[in-house]
Amino acid sequence: MCVCVPQRLVDVGKVEEQEEHPPPCRTLPNLCPIPLNLVVSPDLGGTPVTPQLTESLRKILLGGTFHVFNYEWRKSFFQFREPDSEVSYALKTDSGGAQAIQMVIQARIIKHLLFLRQSASDGQTLHSLTVGQKEQNGALATVLADSLWLAGQESEATVTLVTQEYSITPHLDYKLDNFTERLQLFTFNAKEDVEKFILDHIQCFTEEGSHGVILFLYSLICSRTVNRLKEDLDSTTSHLLYLRVGNFVCRQALLNLLLTGKASPNVFNGTRSLGEDGHPLEHPLQGLLSRGDVGYLHWSREQMEGGRLPQVGSMLKTPRYPVWICCINSSFSVLFGLKRSLLSDWRMEHRFHLFYFSGQSCQGTTTQLTVDTHPHHWEAPVRRSEENRSLEMTIRTKWDGAAIDWTGYRGVNP
Repeated sequence: MCVCVPQRLVDVGKVEEQEEHPPPCRTLPNLCPIPLNLVVSPDLGGTPVTPQLTESLRKILLGGTFHVFNYEWRKSFFQFREPDSEVSYALKTDSGGAQAIQMVIQARIIKHLLFLRQSASDGQTLHSLTVGQKEQNGALATVLADSLWLAGQESEATVTLVTQEYSITPHLDYKLDNFTERLQLFTFNAKEDVEKFILDHIQCFTEEGSHGVILFLYSLICSRTVNRLKEDLDSTTSHLLYLRVGNFVCRQALLNLLLTGKASPNVFNGTRSLGEDGHPLEHPLQGLLSRGDVGYLHWSREQMEGGRLPQVGSMLKTPRYPVWICCINSSFSVLFGLKRSLLSDWRMEHRFHLFYFSGQSCQGTTTQLTVDTHPHHWEAPVRRSEENRSLEMTIRTKWDGAAIDWTGYRGVNP
């Protein structure tokens, strides 16, 4: 089987041109085909995708029907580290645009294992994150189902899987990707049914060649519905992914959809009707209206130097559980605490532990940090690596002026 993929870009300056005028695709044999054991029977009871939906999915995600997911996206799926190991809770992540989605799911897995299992209680230990393969699959199914259920306004959710048969015949204004055209939609009105269905077909999200991340992304869009998504967005955002150096990466609206169930394009609280100059905006800007289970912190050296660091609102900085997605210099990682009382008892915020997981394959243990929000001014600064300084700056966007002790860091040259 042959599939068409867009030519990868090597010149950053050509990104905008690529988005408006995609170049001719080149055909590569056997490029990430879906194995037969990962497709479902058309008799399973799903609804075949329609031409209108395939076009809508492409437009709301990629910005047009001529764009297709590239190789990096198509090969991405949800794969855990070694079961029963110290980082058995952790997903293996990709270096491309799919990393953001994998890391949000990673944060939700940590939240589930620490706080929502039957054995969970305030004051867990890292041992709570050590799980076997069965628990890994169960946690992933639960988290994927929770995300879809939240996007569906907690009333219904849709799971998309792939069949061997094509449901539509593309026209001249549509680029075939040999994947979207074979979708089957399964809609449920009870969250436990969504979770059971995903668990029964967990291999469609966790095995090589499954296109598992894209499948989940399509499921998320179908659960939210394209019409609701258009209502969520404002004049600054028309689709959820954008091209950067030849690869599609997530806009903030997609991250917020994963975090809160609504694709708000901005990180501030509420709706802004006035611009920076104090004059009314022609179209109000949509921010966060509700707090999510998992939070979000952002820091970028480039934006900091340019004075344009976005002001993340309390809806994202203070989630229901002490787990945060960190966007640091456009790379994603997870920061979390073991005590939920960290978010409800101000006395807990004097001196506390946080744990950090970068998602990088070289990290074989969970990094422990001690955060002191009342540091002494005479304490001498300590030299840090560039990566660790960036993490410290990210932590200070929530706990201003905090000192970070890397004593628990199991590595070299913090």
